[in-house]
Amino acid sequence: MRPQVNPGRYVFATVEGGVPPGLAPVVAVAEPEGLTLVLRQEDADAAGLAYTYVAGWITLRVHSALEAVGLTAAVATELADASLSCNVVAGFHHDHLFVPYESAGRAVAVLEDLAGRATG
Repeated sequence: MRPQVNPGRYVFATVEGGVPPGLAPVVAVAEPEGLTLVLRQEDADAAGLAYTYVAGWITLRVHSALEAVGLTAAVATELADASLSCNVVAGFHHDHLFVPYESAGRAVAVLEDLAGRATG
C-alpha cells in the first residue's frame, strides 16, 4: 500500500462555473450543486473561498486497478475503527485519501499496520 503524506494542508471548497483563474485544484468534482475543488488551503484563502474541513492528503503508492474490489472498503474500515474520517478519491494510478490534517500521521500508521497484516 505504501501510504505517503503529501506536504501541505488541503480543503474542500465549492464554486459555481469553472475553476477560478489562478487556482490549480488537485481534485475537481462536478455536481449539480456546483464544482467541488480540493486545493491547498493557502490557495483557497487567497481566492477567498469558504471551507470547513482541513485535510492531510495521503497517496497510496500502490497501483490499484479501477475495477479492483475491496481496497477502499478495507482502508475505510480500518480508519473508521481508529475514529478517523476519510474522503477517498480514485485516480487512474493511485487512490488518494483526505483525512483530518492533524491526524495524517496516525492515519499512515493505521494503514501501514493494515498493509503489514495483509502481507504478513
